[in-house]
Amino acid sequence: MEGILAAVAASDLATALRMSRWLYAAVNAAHVLGIALLVGAILPLDLRLIGLWSGIARDGLVRVLVPVAAAGLALAVTTGTLLFSVRAPEYAAISVFQAKLALIAAGAGSALALHLVHGVRLEGATRARLARAGALSMVCWLGALIAGRMIAFAGD
Repeated sequence: MEGILAAVAASDLATALRMSRWLYAAVNAAHVLGIALLVGAILPLDLRLIGLWSGIARDGLVRVLVPVAAAGLALAVTTGTLLFSVRAPEYAAISVFQAKLALIAAGAGSALALHLVHGVRLEGATRARLARAGALSMVCWLGALIAGRMIAFAGD
C-alpha cells in the first residue's frame, strides 16, 4: 500500500498540483464548493426527514435537493481525490482522515440504500425509517465535515 500511495504522490498530476499555487487553489475552491453543495442540500432534507417542516412536501424537497447533494458529492470526491494525491502517504496515515473516509462511505452508502429500497422519491418509507435515515445522514455528513477540517490540525 505504501508503494501505491508513494506512486500517487509522485504522479504528474500530483506534482502539477504541488507546483502550481493557482491550480491547487482552484481545486481546493472546487472542493469547498462541492462540500457546500452537498451539506447545504442534505441538511435541510435530513431535517425534513426527521420531522421538521412537515407542512412542506417531502417529494418536492427530494426532487430538488437530492440531485444537488449528489452533484456536490461527486465534485467533492473528485477534487478531494486530487487534493489527497498531493500528500497521499501522509494523509493516509492520519486517523482523522480515515474517519472522514469512513463517514463519507457510510453517508453515501446509507443514502443509496435508502433510495434503492424505498424509491427515488422515498415514497415507500415509513416516517420512522425516514427519521432514522435523516439522523444517520446528519451524523455522517457533519462528522465528515468536521473530520475534514481537523485534518489541518492532525499530525506533526
